[in-house]
Amino acid sequence: MVKIRKPKKENEEILPLDNQEVVNETLNKSEEFINKNKNYLILFFGIITITIAAFSVFSYLKSNQNENAQNEMFQAVYYFEKDSLVQALNGDGNNYGFLEIIDEYSFSEAANLSRFYAGASYLKLGNYQNAINYLDQFSSSDLLVQARAYSLIGDAYVELEDYENAIYYFEKASSENPNQFFTPSYLLKLALVYEEVSDLKSAIKSYETIISDFKDSPEYQNSLKNKSRLEGLML
Repeated sequence: MVKIRKPKKENEEILPLDNQEVVNETLNKSEEFINKNKNYLILFFGIITITIAAFSVFSYLKSNQNENAQNEMFQAVYYFEKDSLVQALNGDGNNYGFLEIIDEYSFSEAANLSRFYAGASYLKLGNYQNAINYLDQFSSSDLLVQARAYSLIGDAYVELEDYENAIYYFEKASSENPNQFFTPSYLLKLALVYEEVSDLKSAIKSYETIISDFKDSPEYQNSLKNKSRLEGLML
């Protein structure tokens, strides 16, 4: 009986995993690499583990802090709205004020918002440098509130007669999410400071922005009058 031999496939590929020698060589190299770099690998995975654990703990603490701080803030905001600013800042002996909330719950969103309230309180009390310090530490994704913070910093610098910084912050306030409700007042403040430093061209430019973009604003009529007055001075 004649045996029929199957023809060999000339292009038949032998996969590495089908070749025991290749498998053994790969395993040996891997083992050698692990042994050689064992300490580095332990350190690397240790750092990853610690980082993940630290992030989880931080997230948990931040969540708890924010809940507690929000509860504490209620009375402080009540005092702020009543213009009882010393109690709003320092508390009343039973309830925390904004400053204690900032210290005790520093990672919370409530602490961040407390910086805004603390800065606004110090501004009303005439402590302008502290107002700047706290408002400058405040940061918000709410563009309207952030613009308000910039404007309050500008107010504080005006009171300190630091007009260069006042202009800087009023410009930031007026360019942060322009809107018909607040932007005209920021532009009016900016124009008045430009007048204070005798930069009449820049003042006119701010008035013109109000006139062209915010015709329905309360600042519109004043801007028309002030623009005409300045143009008369420049003749």
